Amino acid sequence: MELYLLSNSRMKNELPFAWAKAKLLSEWDGRIKTVALVPFAGVGLGWDEYVDWVAEAFAPQNIKITGVHQDDTAVDTADAIFVGGGNTFHLTYHLHKTGLMDRIGALVRNGKPYMGWSAGANVAAPTLRTTNDMPIVEPASFNTFGFVQFQLNPHYTNYVSPDHGGETRDQRLNEFILANPDQKVVGLPEGSMLIARNTRIQSWGKGPIRIFDSQSPEGRDEPTFSLG
Repeated sequence: MELYLLSNSRMKNELPFAWAKAKLLSEWDGRIKTVALVPFAGVGLGWDEYVDWVAEAFAPQNIKITGVHQDDTAVDTADAIFVGGGNTFHLTYHLHKTGLMDRIGALVRNGKPYMGWSAGANVAAPTLRTTNDMPIVEPASFNTFGFVQFQLNPHYTNYVSPDHGGETRDQRLNEFILANPDQKVVGLPEGSMLIARNTRIQSWGKGPIRIFDSQSPEGRDEPTFSLG
């Protein structure tokens, strides 16, 4: 498989994908000219507008973007599949409802490049259970693509505002490991992504990556992340 799992699409005061685009284009090496975009995570932003937003971001590279709600055959014919950010429950609901969870899963496992950011990265994991999002809709299942065999937490931060009295992100992810000791969670801070080629997975961008597992249920920082 060829995966690009981004924590976020933009950094503060930057254009969309500016922090990652040079690396992505280098990895793609001109192979990606057409993209099927899954905009289902968008709630406040209409799906047509979502397509326009991504198309504008990649217009300088002459990459054509087609929304799967406009033409679902695009997943079969496009050079790559992008799955956008927003609400992970909303995204998962529509992926199951349309049958695209299985269709996209098969295509990516057969080698079609996949890029997901935020919610789109979340669903590359086996389930959505470590999303940060509210369950605004109930999907048919929490099961997602399972392209990687660990859970993901995009937008990872353990910042705590001075007046905050609730659990931190680390505490919430620690709860997940305590309830699921056989699982692993990879926290992706802003400006970081995982790149997977076949069975090798490496982190790129800002770090450190935060790992939660049975050995470190409270979490540990790793400057880089590599598997395979």
